[in-house]
Amino acid sequence: MSTEMAMADVGMPALPAKQLTKRQKAAVIVRLLLAEGVPLKLADLPETLQTELAHQMSTMRFIDRVTLKSVVDEFVEEIESVGLSFPGGLEGALTVLDGTISASTVARIRKAKGFNFTGDPWETIAGLDTSRLLSVLEEESVEVAAVLLSKLKVSVAADLLGKLPGPRARKLAYAISLTGSVEPAVVDRIGRAIAEQLDAQPARAFAEAPVERVGAILNFSPAATRDDVLEGLDEEDKAFAEEVRKAIFTFANIPERLDARDVPKVTRDVDPAVLVTALAGATGPLEKTAEFILGAMSKRMADQLREEMGNLGKVKPKDAEEAMSAIVSAIRELEAAGEVLLLAGEDE
Repeated sequence: MSTEMAMADVGMPALPAKQLTKRQKAAVIVRLLLAEGVPLKLADLPETLQTELAHQMSTMRFIDRVTLKSVVDEFVEEIESVGLSFPGGLEGALTVLDGTISASTVARIRKAKGFNFTGDPWETIAGLDTSRLLSVLEEESVEVAAVLLSKLKVSVAADLLGKLPGPRARKLAYAISLTGSVEPAVVDRIGRAIAEQLDAQPARAFAEAPVERVGAILNFSPAATRDDVLEGLDEEDKAFAEEVRKAIFTFANIPERLDARDVPKVTRDVDPAVLVTALAGATGPLEKTAEFILGAMSKRMADQLREEMGNLGKVKPKDAEEAMSAIVSAIRELEAAGEVLLLAGEDE
């Protein structure tokens, strides 16, 4: 049965192109693109336009091929005649200028004009530093915090949950089980409120908190330097020193903070000669780490490494420390990529 016959059967004549309004033509283009499987990000449009589009499509039924071709030709002609387009609204302009104007200027512009968030707030939230999200989880209501955790990547949510005190983490974990009945509109409003709240916070000169910065520096410092600095910090501020110790991740921390199932991922990223040097140089208290790594491998591979360690003989402390640092660096890179998750460790 032809399209024309089908339309006649339902008593709905085809609409000629000249009789179509601009909104109807827009609905035709959207319908055509969706039928062709083109992904359209219509959620970025103002809600009034989204509503109008849905209403317009609900009132239309059929158009013939000639009309369709005419609408498409007109659409293509208008697109090709555009030489340059500018983003709509303040947020669009600031997005285009991102990286070219200073953060302080952006903050002043938003403060002067008033912040009016457009687009998907959860995409913006997902791109923020986790330290900023942690404050929301600590200060907001359990219900709001549970929605936030539910909208984040699993690896990010797990990392944040591990940084919260035990009682708070347990409350949020339970609250997540109750988010199934939350309506999409409510989730959207929560996202916008969090995005606006975080945007209102003043820009920081450093991306990481002091504890993380000191811990990162000491991670790659020689053991003697690290011990000396921590001893000095104990004298100046014992509480800060304890927080820094928790932020430090060294070769000795591997058994407590790395899941044994993730060891093969690490060893694949480390040069075999470096791995043998690190394991052979892990003497005294560090033997525990060497045995942990070997125990997480297949027996054949572990026996092969033990043989190579024996052939290598005594390792210079400097060479051993450099090799161990390379293994720690590999673990940190895998953690940053979301391929491994470091455990919180136990408080001493």
